Amino acid sequence: MLAYLIRRLFAAVVMLVVIVMVVFGIFFLVPKWAGVDIATSFVGKQADPAAVEAVRQKLGLAEPIYVQVWEFFKGIFVGRTYAGGGDVTQCAAPCFGYSFRSEQAIWPVLTDRFPVTLSLALGAAVLWLLFGVAAGVLSALKRGTLWDRGAMLVALAGVSLPIYFTGLLSLAVFSYGLGWLDAEYVPFSDGIGTWFGGMILPWVTLAFLYAAMYARITRATMMEILGEDYIRTARAKGLREGVVIRKHAMRSTMTPLLTMLGMDLGALIGGAILTETTFSLPGLGQAVLNAIKNQDLPIILGVTLITSVAVLIANLVVDVLYAVIDPRVRLT
Repeated sequence: MLAYLIRRLFAAVVMLVVIVMVVFGIFFLVPKWAGVDIATSFVGKQADPAAVEAVRQKLGLAEPIYVQVWEFFKGIFVGRTYAGGGDVTQCAAPCFGYSFRSEQAIWPVLTDRFPVTLSLALGAAVLWLLFGVAAGVLSALKRGTLWDRGAMLVALAGVSLPIYFTGLLSLAVFSYGLGWLDAEYVPFSDGIGTWFGGMILPWVTLAFLYAAMYARITRATMMEILGEDYIRTARAKGLREGVVIRKHAMRSTMTPLLTMLGMDLGALIGGAILTETTFSLPGLGQAVLNAIKNQDLPIILGVTLITSVAVLIANLVVDVLYAVIDPRVRLT
């Protein structure tokens, strides 16, 4: 078990280095190969030539590629100093970049918005796991019944309907129409009750999409597992049906669900753009959308790094959980 964890941690560190290099290449090398002036992209096309040249010096774009990569990578851990054009800009560690348009470091922007996105992703994940997995298991156990057909019909609707449609519909019905729930986001610091009330609709809307997918996957996996020889053997030994389902069938069903959860949760932590935009949540997704409108590349770069690291960490946790659920993983 210990050797397994060490190998996974080492692989995660190597992947983190690869992620940083790839993200750097996407934002700094690819535009250069395409003939785009990177300094102009970072400061804006309407900036005067002196400002563009100052940004070029601050970013070190005239330096060799390996020097630029090293400075970019080093800035994440020890901070970075942007010098050029007669002034010096300090970016404290962890330095995920600096926006020369808004004159602010990216990391404080990310940390300010990250709790909103994290609470949205975790709250929705709890709901879609509870209802999605439960619906999938019951549909597999009651295959062909009215419950099975009804649950899969709702799941099909959840997969098919876009989030902005279900989000606006839920706002129109439960907030503006009935007045049951608050449509405005309230920070956690202003009170747990008001914060929770403002997050219910975003949680349910986001969970509705993912619960539908998890229900379909759970149903298909459970139906396949129930036909395995070891399930028939467990039943032949006289074990109760609840024990067979809970201790034998569910353990095998959780493996593909964990894989999906690691990818989905990691991606959502990087920003649920549609959900945050629909409900006006000040999270990472909304920050990315505003940065795209304003062509503020450093913020997009920072969120891209956060998303990549979140997916990496989520998959590392999933690898550890594999060893807990399936003892055979410890030997691989």
